[in-house]
Amino acid sequence: MKISVGEAIVRYLDNQYVSFDGAEYKFVEGVFAVFGHGCVLGVGEALANGKHSLKVYQGKNEQGMAHAATAYAKQSNRRKIMPCISSIGPGAANMVTAAATAMVNNIPLLLFPGDTFATRRPDPVLQQFEQPHDLTITTNDAFKPVTRAFDRIYRPEMLYPALENAMRVLLDPELAGAVCIALPQDVQGEVWDFPEYMFEKRVRAIDRREPSEDELIRAAAVIEKAKYPLIIVGGGARYSEAGRAIEEFLSETNIPFAETQAGKSTIPCSSPYYLGGIGVTGNSAANTVAANADVIIGLGTRFSDFTTSSKTLFRNAKAFVNINVSRYHALKMRGVTVVGDVKKTIEKLTAKLQGYRSAYAGEFAAARKEWVREADRLFSSAYSKDMIPEIKAMTPGTIEDFNAATGAELTQTRALGIIRKNIPMDAVVVAAAGSLPGCMQRLWDTDSLYSYNMEYGYSCMGYEIAGALGSKLAEPGREVYAMVGDGSYLMLHSEMVTAVQEGVKINVMLFDNGGFGCINNLQMGKGVNSLATELRYRAEADTPFVPIDFAMSARAYGLKAFTARTPEELEAALEAAKKETGSVLIDIKVLPKTMTDGCVYGWWQTGVTHDPGNETQRAALDELEENIEKFK
Repeated sequence: MKISVGEAIVRYLDNQYVSFDGAEYKFVEGVFAVFGHGCVLGVGEALANGKHSLKVYQGKNEQGMAHAATAYAKQSNRRKIMPCISSIGPGAANMVTAAATAMVNNIPLLLFPGDTFATRRPDPVLQQFEQPHDLTITTNDAFKPVTRAFDRIYRPEMLYPALENAMRVLLDPELAGAVCIALPQDVQGEVWDFPEYMFEKRVRAIDRREPSEDELIRAAAVIEKAKYPLIIVGGGARYSEAGRAIEEFLSETNIPFAETQAGKSTIPCSSPYYLGGIGVTGNSAANTVAANADVIIGLGTRFSDFTTSSKTLFRNAKAFVNINVSRYHALKMRGVTVVGDVKKTIEKLTAKLQGYRSAYAGEFAAARKEWVREADRLFSSAYSKDMIPEIKAMTPGTIEDFNAATGAELTQTRALGIIRKNIPMDAVVVAAAGSLPGCMQRLWDTDSLYSYNMEYGYSCMGYEIAGALGSKLAEPGREVYAMVGDGSYLMLHSEMVTAVQEGVKINVMLFDNGGFGCINNLQMGKGVNSLATELRYRAEADTPFVPIDFAMSARAYGLKAFTARTPEELEAALEAAKKETGSVLIDIKVLPKTMTDGCVYGWWQTGVTHDPGNETQRAALDELEENIEKFK
């Protein structure tokens, strides 16, 4: 079949399907594109003029569209992808951050950045940088460290094996992440006699990896000796769709479970074995039980520092049983490894542990009950002139200054409680960075499966709104809410325009606390003067806050927008938003310093100064040395 490379790519993608547990899915239903001189011809021409069923979405920022594609794949539990097409140069470079985000989170993301001419005849072409020591280097080489697979198509003959290799990686539960296929702009238009089988419908099975019998026996032996084990449900459990199998295991063994950010909403929070989020952004219930647990059972988690509280949380654990499709992750924490699909493995472990019951007799239920009381207190926290005296002493005037500039009377935790109460229980919430991931992992409970799309592997500011768009495209029947701080909003919100353009409804909950509140807490909590973390004149403390009417900016884009400064205004805005058919933004003015405090629930290692100049810095250094020595 003599066709161009661009058309071959489009036809190939249009015929890729996957099967999982007997169900068949079209793997590629659409693509995102920001067209430029390196892709509007070639692949762009094929999308415009060729015969195919792919939907084409016009991105507004290459990073944003790639974040949307990542969220789309995650919300589809990695059964579908949305490839992204960009020009060369800055268009390609804009996707590097998104590629890293997808790779860290093990989410399939296929990127087709344009590239310089394979022939080099017109070099240097527009947007090409010239590296004198190596003329083969282009902008796209920046993808190599942040992708699972990289290729560059210098000849049409290279295309088919490159695409096949991409599918191998994208559909492998262990390797899933970003894949980059760089496309020189002259090659995209070249014609070649491609084999017809390349464009036939191809259904690829996503297999469940079977654990070895030896590893199962060793894991069961460790668990049988445990009195107070704890399960950690990670993202691998979600993508395995192992929720029901895990619930049966919990019931049979009387073992409680905690969640990572990626694992949240895999199992309903109404489970009697539910503790909530674990680690630095976790709550007191999960972390109290974790500190006393003698065996930790990790289900599809990579044990990041936020999950382990920088390896200080599991201080009484004698052993770890790590169930993961990735041996790399299964080997962490000196674990007893079981390399296999979480659902398959947990089903087999249930059979092997017949008759085993933990020694818990109400401890984890009591811990959960105590946390619920604390959560109720946080949800009901109200503004007063002398609230949070210890924070006022550290940052005099912050709350009063912001209240004076904006009229804000809402605490962040109360705002979250109002949102949780007033939106559909099956709504999908999307977040990524700042203080909201901590507040939400602690406070946001849900019985609705896969309703929590938190990007916290890379904690990438700017993911939130684009991620909400991708989640809505994946599940058009569910309401989707982006939980975003004002700092992230200012970094990247352009895909709101794409949502308006496509007639897709996303609900943007914009928490405006006058800057980078989360990092300001870290900065000042370690004895550093406030600088460039608050939205003040010259970014210095004790200068006026710069008030922004975010609702007005959203209206300019075509969204329905509201401003909420009080609990009553927020409730009214949420009710009004439900009646809208198009995208909505609520500009929520929340008082600085009123998020949950991570230091209360877990310790996190940061790079504090070893030459302290004040009491706060000295206390931070003492805390660091104490934790390192105590939990070597």
